[in-house]
Amino acid sequence: MTAHKILFLNGRYLPDGEASVPVLDRGFLFGDGVYEVIPVFGGHPFRLDQHMDRLARSLAEVRIPDPYDREEWIAVFQRLLEENPGGDRSLYIQVTRGVMARRDHAFSEGLSPTVLVMVNPIIPPDPSVLEQGVSAVVLEDHRWSRCDIKAITLLPNILARQQAVEWGATEAILVRNGQAIEGAASNLFLVVDGVVVTPPKDRQLLAGITRDLVLELAGEAGIPVMEAPIPADRLREASEIWLTSSTREILPVTRLDGSAVGDGRPGPLWARMHALYQDYKVRLREGGV
Repeated sequence: MTAHKILFLNGRYLPDGEASVPVLDRGFLFGDGVYEVIPVFGGHPFRLDQHMDRLARSLAEVRIPDPYDREEWIAVFQRLLEENPGGDRSLYIQVTRGVMARRDHAFSEGLSPTVLVMVNPIIPPDPSVLEQGVSAVVLEDHRWSRCDIKAITLLPNILARQQAVEWGATEAILVRNGQAIEGAASNLFLVVDGVVVTPPKDRQLLAGITRDLVLELAGEAGIPVMEAPIPADRLREASEIWLTSSTREILPVTRLDGSAVGDGRPGPLWARMHALYQDYKVRLREGGV
C-alpha cells in the first residue's frame, strides 16, 4: 500500500487522501489563485526569500491578501518537510481567493483564502538528457498579457506543453509578436556569438528565480550575459539554447523543430553553467548560501 503524504490545507496537517476543498472555491471554479514552487536541497530551501517575494507580489497583483507572515509560512514549510522526509524535494504552495456563496465572476471582499502546501520529490534528470540534450518546438504564444503573475490559470501553457510532447519534444518555446518569450513552463536563454542572452523581465514572462541565479552565476564567472529581446529568427542562429526552471534546472536544447541547434550536442557554455549551478547546490546543501 502506498503511504499517504502529509499536506497542509487551511491550517490543518492531514494525509493527502483526506484533503478536500468546497466546489464553490474560486480556484476550482475560475482558476482564481496563484502558486509558487520552492526546491529544497539537503533540507535547505532554494532562494527562499526570492520565492516568497514573488508569491507576495503575485498575491498583491491579483488582490488576494497574504494569509501568513513570512515566519508563519516558514513554520509550515519546516513542519511539512519533517512530516515528509526524503531527498531533494519541492514545496508547492497554492493560494486561491477562497469560497463564495455562489458562482460569480465578480468577487466579494473579505473572503478567507484557501491555502494548500504540499511536498513533492524532485526527480533528477535522466543522464541522457545531460549528455544529449532535449528537443523543443516553436509555438505561438496564446497566453494572457500578465504572465509575470504566477497564476494557477495555466490552460494555454498546458496545451502548448501537450502539443510539444505529442510532437516528440520536451518543451514549447513561445513566440509573441515575432519575439521569443519563454517556454511553456521555463525561461529561455540563447548563446549567440559567445554571449548568453535572455529576454528582459516584463509582463509577458515570469521572472524565474533560476533565471536570475543563472544571470548572477554567469556574471560572477565572467561569462558575457545580456538581457535583450530575442526575435524569433534568432532561435535559428543560436549556437546554444537553454531552458531554466526551479525543478528542471538548466536544460540544453539540442534540437529545435527537428533541426539541430549548433552541432546538435549540449554546448560548452551550457556545460560550464551546469557545473556552476551544481556547485551552488552543493554550497546550499552545506548551508553556505
